[in-house]
Amino acid sequence: MAALVSSGATTVVALMASDAWTQVRDRVAAFFGRGETAAATAELQRSQDDLLAARAEGDEPAVSGDIEAAWRSRLRSVLRADPAAADELRRLLDELTPALDGRTVVVHNSVSGGVQHGPVVQGQNFSDLTISSTGPAEDPA
Repeated sequence: MAALVSSGATTVVALMASDAWTQVRDRVAAFFGRGETAAATAELQRSQDDLLAARAEGDEPAVSGDIEAAWRSRLRSVLRADPAAADELRRLLDELTPALDGRTVVVHNSVSGGVQHGPVVQGQNFSDLTISSTGPAEDPA
């Protein structure tokens, strides 16, 4: 469920920043509104306004992360209240993803937990990836 929630929030925020948003906004609001679309539409509009204002100020990456976190939380709430909504969300994402064709989605990740003694790979749609390691590098000191 975490991957579905994350994918959903990332897709919604990416669409907010795209030309396709006006075409898909009502469908997204219907999903989040669960029958009360007016409030969801207003909330989505506030998020888009914040995102576009941040873009104009050169602060889009930080603000988009905050907006994405808020929509992840909202998605978790929807799925907890209605577990059957997970299938609806998957169908919605299948419908919406083509609207992002040609658009680059910026994702910010961080690695924590101390020193990493091997490769860290972050990305999307990897195939035939082979990573070899001989263990931690020797300290030259």
